[in-house]
Amino acid sequence: MLASLPDYPWDQMVPYATRARSHADGIVDLSIGSPVDVTPELIRRALAEATDAHAYPQTAGTPQLQRAIVDWYERRRGVSGLTEKNVLPTIGSKELVALLPFMLGIGEGDTIVHPRAAYPTYAIGAAIAGADALASDDPAEWPASTRLIWLNSPGNPDGRVLTVDELRAAVRRARELDAVIVSDECYAELGWDGPWATEPIPSILDPRVIEGSRHNVLAIYSLSKQSNLAGYRAAFAAGCSTLLARLLTVRKHAGLMLPAPLQHAMVTALGDDVHVAEQKERYRARRNVLLPALLDAGFRIDNSEAGLYLWATEGVDAWTSIDRLADLGILAGPGPFYGDFFPKHVRFSLTATDERIAAAADRLRAVSVENI
Repeated sequence: MLASLPDYPWDQMVPYATRARSHADGIVDLSIGSPVDVTPELIRRALAEATDAHAYPQTAGTPQLQRAIVDWYERRRGVSGLTEKNVLPTIGSKELVALLPFMLGIGEGDTIVHPRAAYPTYAIGAAIAGADALASDDPAEWPASTRLIWLNSPGNPDGRVLTVDELRAAVRRARELDAVIVSDECYAELGWDGPWATEPIPSILDPRVIEGSRHNVLAIYSLSKQSNLAGYRAAFAAGCSTLLARLLTVRKHAGLMLPAPLQHAMVTALGDDVHVAEQKERYRARRNVLLPALLDAGFRIDNSEAGLYLWATEGVDAWTSIDRLADLGILAGPGPFYGDFFPKHVRFSLTATDERIAAAADRLRAVSVENI
């Protein structure tokens, strides 16, 4: 039974956005994190080439798309041995996060675990299914009633990366509980600090993690960030063939299929690493401008070693920070949107133009100078 859902959290930001827009130099929107850079020409061209889409698309994905996903996992994530039965395209990743518990038959009396600092849709998915949500990063805390475990690495909002050892410990605990475990890895191409500056961010499907078995293990990925395809709704799941077969059956009955032109465009996107590297450098440059300005303005940056955000606090209530930032014409995301454990944090997205990021840095530095 569908539980009552909370109001959409971003509606609370309307008055702050209105005030930020009144700034003499305009708003710098670092809140939701929607890409602002152009979709690469080669992908748009591929989409246009496939517009004669007179037949129904394949829910499982075309053979070309299935192969592209398999090849991408081996080339970019170090995951080998996948076949077409181990991959499934989805209409963006958010719909899968929200609907997966329902599709798996999880419901009343069951527990769904998600990170303490978490994208809200994990808990919404539990509510849709009528299950209980538990925010916990410690496998020892996961109760016997656990049916589904969400990991998120790199994390949204906090940019935390789970190591191979941490992923392996989570998978082992899921197996003790006979629970499904799913890793949301949508920011995996965006490593910045520590080992992730030079090493690939590990997937839950890494052979070192799964120890020979993909049973009840899934990874999900989106092309929204790496390829600026948020408007395309291009994503996929990979892993346990039994789970994916169930999801495929449900999706066939429900008509949840990617448009054929989009499937063709995804093949092109997955096969080209150049545009991904170029986009990462754009985000790196913006991060290198915004991060020191936040430090100068009195914020501390926590985690944020990867991903698309800076997870920051100035040691006061998050809404006080949001209020002060709105006066500077800057809109950020309040920590309370991401769980009950971070009342003093705010999330800054790197998804603004170079000019807007520079404007935010200038405003933050001006305030820091005034406070000297």
